[in-house]
Amino acid sequence: MTEAAQARKPLPIRPFLKIPDDGEPHLEGQKCRSCGEIFLGERIACAKCGSREGFEPVRLSNRGTLYVYSIVHRSFPGVEVPYVSAVVDLEGGGTLKGNLIDVEPDPDKIQMGMPVEVVFRVAPRKDAEGNEYLTWYFRPRSD
Repeated sequence: MTEAAQARKPLPIRPFLKIPDDGEPHLEGQKCRSCGEIFLGERIACAKCGSREGFEPVRLSNRGTLYVYSIVHRSFPGVEVPYVSAVVDLEGGGTLKGNLIDVEPDPDKIQMGMPVEVVFRVAPRKDAEGNEYLTWYFRPRSD
């Protein structure tokens, strides 16, 4: 790995993960100006109302509820299994897929609708140039 790669901060794993120089990482959605629906990623039309009136950026909540999950037992070589792949509805809007951590991958330990929070961590692997990437995970909330 080059010295430059070692000195760099982690890069965002996706464009909608924002890493400000003077604040905490956060997820940014796009809010439809016509109906208020929130999406991740760039769009030219709203999938809910069909409007092409545009979108405005909105900071997404770090709190949500577990909508659905799957316990993955087989994956690509080098990916530790089992792990919990989850879809979470965020408070205030937005739906996001990620891994549920800090809970046993056991259906008796995971409940639909359970409160979760978004946490940010450096991904476990680097790319071929030695870059690290910041990503998000979900973990159970106690409240």
